[in-house]
Amino acid sequence: MAPVTDITRPALMREHLGASLRSERVEQGKTLREVSRRAGVSLGYLSEVERGQKEASSELLAAICGALDVPMSHVIGDVAERMAVTERTVRPLPLRPHATAAAA
Repeated sequence: MAPVTDITRPALMREHLGASLRSERVEQGKTLREVSRRAGVSLGYLSEVERGQKEASSELLAAICGALDVPMSHVIGDVAERMAVTERTVRPLPLRPHATAAAA
């Protein structure tokens, strides 16, 4: 499992998802071009998802997992493991003020 690079702050879920997808693609020896073609998504957008810069919808995630021939549950499980590691090593971000008020 390749880590998210900056461990001084909590990583966003999209960053863990991107790292997991990239790790799976590289492990399989597939190129971005191959996966983007099979998933029906632009190469640039897939690259942004892998770098954690764009959120992947559930439909897009299903297409990427299909292109990688890996169950979505496998990727989600890997993301959960990555998040657990980060949560053990990095202090969580404080809640935003409007989120705290809404919870009260």
